[in-house]
Amino acid sequence: MSTPTEADIAPLTPRLIAATRAGRPLRAIGAASAVAAKVAVETGFDALWVSGLEVATALGLPDENVLGPRDLADTTLALTRTAALPVIVDVDNAGGTPATARRFADDLTRAGAAALCLEDSAYPKVNSFALHRSQALTRVETMSEQLAAMREAAGREVALIARTEALICGASVAESVQRAAAYAEAGADAVLIHSKDPTGTQALATAAAWTGAVPLVTVPTAFAHLAPDELGAARFALAIYANQLSRAALAAMRQAAASFQTTGSFTADGTPLSDVADLLKIADPAARACL
Repeated sequence: MSTPTEADIAPLTPRLIAATRAGRPLRAIGAASAVAAKVAVETGFDALWVSGLEVATALGLPDENVLGPRDLADTTLALTRTAALPVIVDVDNAGGTPATARRFADDLTRAGAAALCLEDSAYPKVNSFALHRSQALTRVETMSEQLAAMREAAGREVALIARTEALICGASVAESVQRAAAYAEAGADAVLIHSKDPTGTQALATAAAWTGAVPLVTVPTAFAHLAPDELGAARFALAIYANQLSRAALAAMRQAAASFQTTGSFTADGTPLSDVADLLKIADPAARACL
């Protein structure tokens, strides 16, 4: 795999526009650690996604607006230190006010974020896939004010992605597109109309209905069967695979631990383990392990 170049971390907005025209979406992968970032580089992903869910879970916290800008900035710094890929940061609703959104944008811009993704959930947010209580939406005016505050803090080099949770809250495709259009008008560089319809039909319908000038982003967690080529054909510019590496790591850790408890070996059941040198090389490519 080739080493990422300066072109890979060029401003993201022109790359999203180019991806829309080419019908080939950029692919971002969720990375909550430098280990995940290294894997993303090795396997050819185009960008990294700092997921609020992944970061909160790694800290043993619920995905309910408990992360502050410094939590996300620390993760962003770890990723930019490790991988020459643009880092897109999920700021949830950024605290729900223009003042808190400005703080998130300022801290994360200083940490090296290439893009910030703001959603229109009401404070406190609820994870889109949570079953214990329902998501609610903030006012369009509040979201627009937050976007303006973030633009002032982040400048033009940092892309702003406006995410609407309208479909998650039961709104129609038309209502969701209307919200997204308002956010584009307020200055968003791209829009994300989030869907958890497992068939993917709803997401494709939003793409067909979107006539705005800014690129369209998707998070195909619920409809992973839609391949990147299909998403590109629908004119999505960016596909965010938000938490797959954390889910894969959890499954592998459980398998290795269960193998040890059963057999006394972490690899007896065929569980693969990287060697210690692999871990050492994440931060120091010249490192060698002596066991």
